[in-house]
Amino acid sequence: MNAPEPAASDAIGIAPSPQPAPGATPPRTPLAARAAAEFVGTAALVAIVVGSGIQATQLTDDVALQLLADSTATVFGLGGLIALLGPVSGAHFNPAVTLAEWWTARRGGAGVNARELAVYLPSQTVGAIAGAMLADAMFGEPLVKWSTHDRSAGNLLLGEVVATAGLILLIFGLARTDRLRFAPVAVASYIGAAYWFTSSTSFANPAVTIGRAFTDTFAGIAPASVPAFVGMQIIGAAVGLALVAIIFTRGRTDAG
Repeated sequence: MNAPEPAASDAIGIAPSPQPAPGATPPRTPLAARAAAEFVGTAALVAIVVGSGIQATQLTDDVALQLLADSTATVFGLGGLIALLGPVSGAHFNPAVTLAEWWTARRGGAGVNARELAVYLPSQTVGAIAGAMLADAMFGEPLVKWSTHDRSAGNLLLGEVVATAGLILLIFGLARTDRLRFAPVAVASYIGAAYWFTSSTSFANPAVTIGRAFTDTFAGIAPASVPAFVGMQIIGAAVGLALVAIIFTRGRTDAG
């Protein structure tokens, strides 16, 4: 009998958690603590993205340098957040990742259940909004000012499918190969690269997308563009899971 597949959240931290005795129920962090970790982590991530974008536009008019500053801050910030909060909640900070893990759990894998899903998603979304407001407050911007940055072009939507599919493939591929201990570096590095190789600059996260609609700054997205972006991210997550199933197919012994 095959051993159960590790949840994508189980090893996003720096080191694997202590394993219980065979057959024992593994200890889990209380759900309230995990919800707080998802709220704080998503808020911090959006504050990093939005705040570094504001800082960059104040320091230079060169758009390439602005994007470089934003992506660099995001890489270091995201890696640190995953390392810190991964052992608590799995450091999803992303409804697409949480939904993908819930889907794999429904099909016999390890992951969040329906109750945890119902707690994680609001925590991430509210955290993203709070993070955008925090960044605006730190730089003297209005706490809430709807973004006017239209991102409705079809090529940008394709970029979101690609960015999200790649993220899901990376996380769940690492889980399938028992290498999630590399997730802080791998996930942060992928997002940093996707800032540059995708046309949309890789939002790849429904909660972050919603949060960035609340700020009319460099990292913002017009509210009218949000539904299509989120829809493409969900499609991208489904594509990513399909790629995981195709690429990381488990072999069978001759005995079946």
